[in-house]
Amino acid sequence: MAKLRHVGDSADLKVRPITVQAQTVAKLRDAILSGIFRPGERLVETDLCQRMGVSRTSVREALRRLEAERLVTVQPNRGPSVTEISWDEARQIYDVRAMLEGEAAALFATRATPGALAHLRHALEDFDRAVAANSPLERLSATQRFYDVILEGCGNEVIAELLRGLVARITFLRARSMSRPGRSRVSAVEMRRMFEAITAGNVRAARAAAIQHVRAASTAARLVFDSQQERPKRPVGHNRRNRANGRPWRATRGHRYGADAAT
Repeated sequence: MAKLRHVGDSADLKVRPITVQAQTVAKLRDAILSGIFRPGERLVETDLCQRMGVSRTSVREALRRLEAERLVTVQPNRGPSVTEISWDEARQIYDVRAMLEGEAAALFATRATPGALAHLRHALEDFDRAVAANSPLERLSATQRFYDVILEGCGNEVIAELLRGLVARITFLRARSMSRPGRSRVSAVEMRRMFEAITAGNVRAARAAAIQHVRAASTAARLVFDSQQERPKRPVGHNRRNRANGRPWRATRGHRYGADAAT
């Protein structure tokens, strides 16, 4: 969650321009998370420059940033590609999430302030709207904000640090689990249970709801993993198109993802 920096009695509300570099990183990250570029698919610099309308320098820096987030893997003699997460690694991440997020929710239930609960409720409402609008990226954003409130308010910096170190891979897996038909609506119910338990200050129920939510997401992700193993891989150089409008993908301002995005 973004924080306002206070100077004296006034908050820092200055609007700062977003650089081309920051936009390039954000757009490429969104394209990976929403499935436009699939796990294992090569990311060719010249192709990205043309599609995104930016310089090679911007693309290279974006790839380096996403490599640090472990969304991109660079291999000798092959170059960058979208990172492939095995089910064994994914399972381990879900196991860690269940332990840490369960504890974070339990701690947060004992110390949540009215302001923090309001932020949590707003994130949940945004998630509900994103589900109704079938907007994958807005779902992911709202979910991340929901968990940011819990991590910032749980009072355990170690838990927060460990989970933030996994944030890119968690978001990647979250996109996969929510691509399961109907999963996002079930997820909304599970998050609502977490919110209600936290609001009531019920430590045991908050922990149980958080763990159940992660386990259900793990089950959904496993089904998606299995189905994608059976699907033939798209050939390198495949001309990706937004099936909603028939045009090649291009990371322009105001771009909306169509049928290629997770639903």
